[in-house]
Amino acid sequence: MNKKNLRRYNIIQLLLTLVIAILLAFISSNIYYRIDLTSEKRYTLSASTQQILNKLTSHVYVQVYLEGEMPVGFKKLRRSVKDMLDEFRIRSGKKIIYEFIDPFDPGSREKNQKMMKTLYEKGLQPTNIHDSDEEGGISQKIVFPGMIMNYDGMEMTVNILENNPAKNGVQNLNSSIEDIEYKMIRAIHNLSTDTIYKIAFLEGHGELDEFSVGDITYELAKYYNVDRGVIGGQLNVLDKFAAIIIAKPELKFSEADKFVIDQYIMNGGRVLWLLEAVQVRSDSLQSAGFTTGLYRPLNLVDQLFKYGVRVNPKIIQDQQCSIIPINIALAGQQPKFSPVPWIYYPLLTPLDNHPITKNLNLVRSEFVNVLDTVSTDYGIRKEYLLYTSKFSRVISPPVRISLEEIKNPPGLKEFNLSHLPVAVLLEGSFESVFKNRPTDRYIGEMKYQVIEKSVPTRMIVVADGDIIRNEVRRTATGNIPLPLGQDRYTKQTYGNKDFILNAVNYLIDDINLMNIRSKELKLRLLDKNRAKREKIMWQFINVVVPVLFVIFFGVVVVVFRRRKYTTVRVRK
Repeated sequence: MNKKNLRRYNIIQLLLTLVIAILLAFISSNIYYRIDLTSEKRYTLSASTQQILNKLTSHVYVQVYLEGEMPVGFKKLRRSVKDMLDEFRIRSGKKIIYEFIDPFDPGSREKNQKMMKTLYEKGLQPTNIHDSDEEGGISQKIVFPGMIMNYDGMEMTVNILENNPAKNGVQNLNSSIEDIEYKMIRAIHNLSTDTIYKIAFLEGHGELDEFSVGDITYELAKYYNVDRGVIGGQLNVLDKFAAIIIAKPELKFSEADKFVIDQYIMNGGRVLWLLEAVQVRSDSLQSAGFTTGLYRPLNLVDQLFKYGVRVNPKIIQDQQCSIIPINIALAGQQPKFSPVPWIYYPLLTPLDNHPITKNLNLVRSEFVNVLDTVSTDYGIRKEYLLYTSKFSRVISPPVRISLEEIKNPPGLKEFNLSHLPVAVLLEGSFESVFKNRPTDRYIGEMKYQVIEKSVPTRMIVVADGDIIRNEVRRTATGNIPLPLGQDRYTKQTYGNKDFILNAVNYLIDDINLMNIRSKELKLRLLDKNRAKREKIMWQFINVVVPVLFVIFFGVVVVVFRRRKYTTVRVRK
């Protein structure tokens, strides 16, 4: 080949190479394809997440307050958040724009306090972290592990960190990483959706008032339009609501109201029942030192039985319980209060492998009853969500409950019942309690065909109304609801708010967002004692051995080349 042809050949080859490179770059930038090689598929987005991200019409701006000097665990959390945001950004067609912000200025204490106040008012929960070094020194820092999302001028706060006192710090961080996808996509879905579901608290049967459920109402209002109202026997009055909440009724339900609720369920309505079959007045216990537990019929036994569950009129006592303050001062002395465990206030254990209760803290209850399920012929799926500890017992009304019981509590041998169910999820097609019963008086002159079997739907029954009730502080300016689940004596926050919020979300969830919470990441922990014991060896392997390998490889190459190019070949 002459020089002219060789030059032409090289130019054509160069042009072909450039064209192929440009084509590959264009294809790789427009075709989304990633391979998740992790065993638990931690980087694979759920179908629901992908569906929501694909439908975004505007940009989502995300400010993440996980920047600056932090312990290793929080750096891992930050990296996981960044990885998830990158996945969201790619899947959404670059509609997710994010930045990591250090909220604290090391040179201005006044600015830091102002920033802390601003973030707290927006809903970000601060946490105080302690980091220790090998010399025993401890550093303390306040961080705001959360983010603020903005979409079309609407803003939502997302708290990332799980803080379950029953778990250690590493487990809480792992739980936080597991829930990152759900928390983020839940907020994006809520900001971007055009459909806002309506839910309602029922009234008219002595249910908890708006102040007693004020905190959870405020939380639910971030996701739904929340209403309150009386049924009044009006058929179809509930049809506009995606779910209803019946919170601790004290009066009997009329047959007309039962019929309205029943037909609402038959049409696919979802119900969160929070019922108590035993009436106990806590205010009498505080003022007089004793109270009574009496059976309280609500005229719902037949209806719930038909759906597959029964609330038994029995009060649970549990060794795993919260505390109450008791005055231990002698008569005539200044009051002196001491915290003591109160077996009538069980701390309920959540089911750990269900989307509603996964990674949930213990749930605080008061004078709780016990549930049991009954067999049905139409395939209702039942799953218990909350239950007591393995040291429980029950007592039946009528019963006198006195603070004197603290001095002489029942022996441990008497707590011979384990894991008594308190909350149950029912899913399937329910049969109407009014099947084969005359219903003309409830329908009136309306042309209405009674539905005797429901479309597939869901309901949750909880045998305690106080799970949803928050304390109320009475002031001269009005009533102020206190945080739900917070013990006002120990200031510990239990999982009541998360349980109710997750329960309502699950009932209404038609796109299976809640199933994202089922994702489980394996916790692979280092053996700290072994790591400390073998520290020198692993430092040598990771630092010195690679250098020695490079040197050895270089020497081998030099020797090989010297032999190859200094050997004299003799032609025969």
